[in-house]
Amino acid sequence: MSVELWTWIIVLLTFGLYVGIGIWARVRETEGFYVAGRGVPPIANGMATAADWMSAASFISMAGLISTLGYDGTIYLMGWTGGYVLLALLLAPYLRKFGKFTVPDFVGDRYYSQTARVVAVIAAVFVSFVYVIPQLVGVGTVFARYLGVPSVTGLWIGVAVTAMFAVIGGMKGITWTQAAQYTVLIIAYLIPAFAISSILTGNPIPQLALTFSDITTRLNQLQVDLGFTQYTQPFQRFDMLNIFLITACLMFGTAGLPHVIIRFYTVPTVKDARASAGWALLFIALLYTTAPAISVFARYNLINTLHGKTFEEVRQIDWVAKWEKTGLLRFVDKDNNGTITIAKGNAFKFIPGTTRPDVNNPDTTSANEVFINNDIIVLSTPEVAKLAPFIIALVAAGGLAAALSTASGLLIVISSALSHDLYYRIINPRATEGQRLLVARVGILLAVLIAGYFGQNPPGFIAQLVAFAFGLAASSFFPAILLGIFDKRTTREGAITGMVVGLVFTAFYIIGVSYFGMPRWFLGVSPEGIGTVGMLLNFVITYFVSRMTPEPPKEVQELVESVRIPRGAKDAHYH
Repeated sequence: MSVELWTWIIVLLTFGLYVGIGIWARVRETEGFYVAGRGVPPIANGMATAADWMSAASFISMAGLISTLGYDGTIYLMGWTGGYVLLALLLAPYLRKFGKFTVPDFVGDRYYSQTARVVAVIAAVFVSFVYVIPQLVGVGTVFARYLGVPSVTGLWIGVAVTAMFAVIGGMKGITWTQAAQYTVLIIAYLIPAFAISSILTGNPIPQLALTFSDITTRLNQLQVDLGFTQYTQPFQRFDMLNIFLITACLMFGTAGLPHVIIRFYTVPTVKDARASAGWALLFIALLYTTAPAISVFARYNLINTLHGKTFEEVRQIDWVAKWEKTGLLRFVDKDNNGTITIAKGNAFKFIPGTTRPDVNNPDTTSANEVFINNDIIVLSTPEVAKLAPFIIALVAAGGLAAALSTASGLLIVISSALSHDLYYRIINPRATEGQRLLVARVGILLAVLIAGYFGQNPPGFIAQLVAFAFGLAASSFFPAILLGIFDKRTTREGAITGMVVGLVFTAFYIIGVSYFGMPRWFLGVSPEGIGTVGMLLNFVITYFVSRMTPEPPKEVQELVESVRIPRGAKDAHYH
């Protein structure tokens, strides 16, 4: 059977499974909709957390970025992994013990302020929207290549499926769907990795092959021969300051991501929250320790497949012809010799304000004749390595699972922030269960439609957009949550001012530099790393404003102390 037919079969089977789980787990009460009734077993929550956290960026784009950036690309590995450890050890158990539904719920009650709650709602919705867009872009990319439909059509198919199981099942349905999606995505990631590792190095274990074979040495030599620096040479794309700030931004942003935090509200006890964090770390490590090997294998294979071949010869390769149709792979014969050259620099100039190549405007400052979108490197790797159609289709299903699992988690954050924190806690405290569920479901529908609209015109690569979301999360939520747990002297005035300043400063810098040509006026810091500066700004302002304003009420200080102490680890508090 062809790759397309296998893909249709596997995608239809997995989508049917997701929707079936959503119907099986449908809920009629708000606790089931927001926190899955707080009855999820730790191992299932670990799988769901891993799927929620390993988005399209991790599955589709991260290995592509590492493959392109070389050593510098490891910032994504270090930042995201370190951030998860930080969240699991430093925040999750305490937030679970606090016993709330959402992050804005924690902020509103801890800082005894409806204004703080509203600011947190705005931050949660803003961060989640920025993050959900690249997930839908990933869905469109996979559909465009493997099912032969336009990427926009594929995006809206993903929107429809996600909305269906999220609206029906809420957090309960999403949790069990994500557990299934984790199974699909990790199998889809590991099987091709084992196969390619065996073909290139003779060792089927990618991690061992990367460490003990000569594949990295061969790639380094290949790069030098083509005029690049060695693949393993550090500080090629970013200087040391930016490496540090971007890694820190990804780390603290991970710890502040609301859709990951609320996963720890779904288990019965604080002890289960710690256990599920451990399970999630194990499940995440399976993919994250494989990604560097995939990156090296993919780059080595791509260069050997394309460089020095004639255009006619290359376009007869099935996967090249199909990816070229999507616009994510492009060629230009700059020297008119009919042969493809891979070299340092860009094949085309980019359309202003986008990451899309202007195919009518080759970049004559470079001899490079190939444009490869980072987001296709993992997806194309099984085809480049000539693996079986079934495995290629499985990778497509894995990419869809990764994107849809994160998208559904983000939709729950947006929905719960609007329905629980804004509608129920502020606008209509007397709302019935039915009214709150109706608002939550309408909120999901509106959120996914708006996200789908923005997904049609993505302003960057998937992993870049995700990096921006992490910057916004780091600069807004992380200080408020950390100080809310560990500093009982932090006041509502300090937290509100800190969140607003951190969020506005970071968003202004990212948008200005990325899309309006503003220079990098703060020490040359890149938009991907400015969230760390926004976070430090937030910390400083929160601290000083808190010390200049009346201390929090006594009951709030006692609450903070009770959350921190180990006593009662088997139970969560309900305040």
